[in-house]
Formats: sequence, structure tokens, C-alpha cells
Amino acid sequence: MPTLKIQSNVPANEETWDALITAASRQVAEMLGKPEGYVMIIAESTPRMAFGGSREPLAYLELKSLGLPEERTPEFSATLTGLMGEHLDVPPERVYIEFASPARHLFGFKGGTF
Repeated sequence: MPTLKIQSNVPANEETWDALITAASRQVAEMLGKPEGYVMIIAESTPRMAFGGSREPLAYLELKSLGLPEERTPEFSATLTGLMGEHLDVPPERVYIEFASPARHLFGFKGGTF
């Protein structure tokens, strides 16, 4: 059930977004040690975004996963920030990431919960 949501104001083409989604899916599965078949990536080009009063390239990410190891979030942050730089040319100081580990009963799947 790992889910990564990516929002950015970078006006990238479809090929760039597709490459980012593919890379992010593999990376999230590897980072969390979970099958990629359970990983969901949501990528949105959201042109109306500002950070620090500037509309320069930026990205906001949310990574949710059951049992997310809090002690590894600095490592995850570095990896995900690197993906934003590699695929969207967003500098590290223009990336925010929210990490969340919902309780199993608060995440639905297949008409039930985990």
C-alpha cells in the first residue's frame, strides 16, 4: 500500500512524467522492501504553486506506507529529493516531503482494510 503523491509546478512533458512515475515506483518499492505491485504513484502537474513567495520550480511529495520506518525518513528524503532533481530539475531546497504511517485500519484496499 505504499503511496507516493508528487505535485510540482514544473511544466514537464508526458515522457518526463512517465519516466518519473516509473522510476519512483521502483524506488519506493526498493526503499520500503515491499512488492512494487502494491506501490501507487500519483503525479500531478500543478502550475499554480509557490514556495517562499517564489514560483520557481518546486515539488511537494507525500509518502504514506503502513509501518513506515521513521528512523529512515532522512534516507528516504534524500532519495526522493534526488528523483525530483533528476527528472524535474527541482533543486533540493525547493522540495517538501510529508511522511505518514497510517494505522492499518485506516487504509482501505479491496473493499476492506489492511
